[in-house]
Amino acid sequence: MLTSLKINTSIVYLLIFVLGIALFVPFNGTTHLFDWDEINFAESSREMIETSDYLTVQINYKPFWEKPPLFLWMQVASMKVFGVNEFAARFPNAICGVVTLLLLFHVGGRLKSDRFGVLWVLAYAGSVLPFFYFKSGIIDPWFNLFIFSGVYFLIRYTDTGDAFNKTLAALFSGICIGLAVLTKGPVGLLIPGLTGGVFLVARKFKVNVKLVDLLVFLLAFTLVGGFWFLLQIVNGNFDVIVDFFVYQVRLFKTEDAGHGGFLLYHFVILFIGVFPASVFVVPSFKRSFSDGATVLHYKQWMNYLFWTVLILFTIVNTKIVHYSSMCYFPMAFLAAYYIDNSIEKKHKFSRLITILLGVLTAIFAVLMIAASFIDVYKAALIEADLIGDKFAIGNLEANGNWLYIEWVTGLILLVGFGLFLRYNKALHMFRAVVTLFVASLLFTFFTMVLIVPRVERYSQLAAIEFYEDLQGQDVYVNTLGFKSYAHLFYFRKPNQGEQSNNMEYLLHGKLDKDAYFVMKNFNKERYLQQYTDLEVVYEKNGFIFTVRRR
Repeated sequence: MLTSLKINTSIVYLLIFVLGIALFVPFNGTTHLFDWDEINFAESSREMIETSDYLTVQINYKPFWEKPPLFLWMQVASMKVFGVNEFAARFPNAICGVVTLLLLFHVGGRLKSDRFGVLWVLAYAGSVLPFFYFKSGIIDPWFNLFIFSGVYFLIRYTDTGDAFNKTLAALFSGICIGLAVLTKGPVGLLIPGLTGGVFLVARKFKVNVKLVDLLVFLLAFTLVGGFWFLLQIVNGNFDVIVDFFVYQVRLFKTEDAGHGGFLLYHFVILFIGVFPASVFVVPSFKRSFSDGATVLHYKQWMNYLFWTVLILFTIVNTKIVHYSSMCYFPMAFLAAYYIDNSIEKKHKFSRLITILLGVLTAIFAVLMIAASFIDVYKAALIEADLIGDKFAIGNLEANGNWLYIEWVTGLILLVGFGLFLRYNKALHMFRAVVTLFVASLLFTFFTMVLIVPRVERYSQLAAIEFYEDLQGQDVYVNTLGFKSYAHLFYFRKPNQGEQSNNMEYLLHGKLDKDAYFVMKNFNKERYLQQYTDLEVVYEKNGFIFTVRRR
């Protein structure tokens, strides 16, 4: 039941499927992949196809021990169908988005009601970062889905009121958590393991676990999660496994290059990035409703999952936005839980909630509206000497090709918030939150379609166009002074042997073919003085494109 109208559940499933396809699939090839992560994974997938080696994860034709291959296999399959391009690299996550929303509706509808299932779907898809990731080419959407699915079956296993076969629940949980490990590594077991540990401590270890179920879980997890690792060992690649685990430990103990951050980094990211759901999460922690034991059991697990992930990645020194993305599932649940109970009890949303929603709405709307007119005022910014970064100034020299209608994205969000206020005042809370989340969803969708491609013109487009122009030429291509994977993917680099990565040879040796280098403008004078054989081909938007002739 959705508010007072009875809607056939099958129709809701169909609507979620159709809308998911319509939202997550279109326009995924209109913007180039972004450095580092999107291009990193796509390049590994491309090299699998180039070398016909689908067992070894590699970058620049060298073993790459940071990630297992499951997501890359998905991208490879997609590239086999759609070609080696941006759409193919992002297509697996579009499918993940559809599957995720269908699963949330199923779990939510089974737990409470179709209305709660719809609210959970809206809270997830209608929040900025969760929607954004389904249109990306990074690993995390599938990784998070596998972990959530594994935790879901643990929840059902530990729910004494659930008649679902406990052995099957253990089996399915082991399979899902194994898939998470096969997607991103040991953290796929660490997160549900720590969450389950917190649950056991909270229950004072008074949980009925049969030995046979534990063995079934471990067997399923080992066979699925250890599949690739066992294949590596059988093929004599034990050193790859060692390097893989050494990297995982180092990532937890030290800052990865360029990925540091302040202590409360993920608190801020989640509160701002998971707007609007994040605002409704806050009161869900302290407010108690008279729900049944099963609903409270789920809420308890969602709380544990949220805080486990948040504290874990607050402790970890490397700070990357998507590290805490597993929190999106419990946050959307907790937001939907609070909203659903507020609707049931006819509690108008508080002034604090409306103020927080208003502030974040204004921030997002103003940023997008201001971005739409950046070409109008960028000259004044540069002339006023307000930007101290020479490379950023060079970036701003790009022509954004703005249509000057992009500001409508911000207007959509403002109108949605205005309607939310109106419906909330009239105690139409369901209509209020649906309007708000739909507006946020459309805001994110059109931001990605209209604004992100233009923002790319100021960041990486000049370099990518240079690499694309060199495709098919018998030359070397590399970066000088900064890390990038873009030249590998967009040059479509063939396997040119060790000398293609030997900077001493490329910059000083007797070349067998021309070597092209891309540097940033703040390094131009230093590198041109240091490497006198380099000649500038041209400069564009903060990048210096050079060549050393054979």
